Amino acid sequence: MTDVDGSSRVTSLDATTTRVRAANPSPMTLSGTNTYLIGTPGAGDLLVVDPGPALNDHRATIERAVAQRGGRIATVVVTHHHVDHAEAVGWARDWQVSAFAFDPTRIPGTEEIHDGATVPIDGLEVVVHHQPGHTADHLCLRIPRTGVVLTGDHVLGEGTTVIAWPDGDLGGYLDSLRALRQLEPSALYPGHGEVVTAARPHIDALLAHRAERTEQILAALANGRETVDEIVMDVYPELAAALRPAAARSVNAHLADLRRRDAVACVEGRWRGT
Repeated sequence: MTDVDGSSRVTSLDATTTRVRAANPSPMTLSGTNTYLIGTPGAGDLLVVDPGPALNDHRATIERAVAQRGGRIATVVVTHHHVDHAEAVGWARDWQVSAFAFDPTRIPGTEEIHDGATVPIDGLEVVVHHQPGHTADHLCLRIPRTGVVLTGDHVLGEGTTVIAWPDGDLGGYLDSLRALRQLEPSALYPGHGEVVTAARPHIDALLAHRAERTEQILAALANGRETVDEIVMDVYPELAAALRPAAARSVNAHLADLRRRDAVACVEGRWRGT
């Protein structure tokens, strides 16, 4: 990896892919949203994945990185509808290119792209994979030439993603993790955080983490915790208050999955094991 402009905002990850990091760090976005520029070395056309937040300096940095590559933006793909990834999709109009998403009704200004579609970029192919879980409309993108998968918020560079219940779904997330593992990626380029080079161990650890979290939630219920807030305090005792709403969404996703399996029941907002 090479820091292209000396700011740590623009990084050449490999011969095909440049990362541009938005200046929107937060507990939820980690060091900021990662926008990716993908194209064949020496060719002109570039694919933009996740234009990110609509910050003027982020747009300027993207356009500077495109110029440094001697290229031009040809297509935009958005991994999912969350604002830190999709807010700037309107820039595609200014760039006079099309923008694509799995569900255009959730991202105005985009066109539909389906699971298994191929985005050709000057001889380089990028394959679209619908991998719901974090959200229902989530996409990952694979570059067959390098084996890299761009994971959006499905897999982060550190920690675990939020299952954004009720839109997000734990069962779908686990299935998508297994599908990602079957792709045998050489590396994962996440929507937040650093590159994951040990892809399979990282995916295995995420699957194990979710199984452990399910057991912790069942234990909390067995210990008399009944509400989502009580479960959050029991399972995440040291979590910062600002992150508890996100934790509650993940707990709700686990409980919904357990209820589908008839392992728990809920009456008037109070949960119990069955």
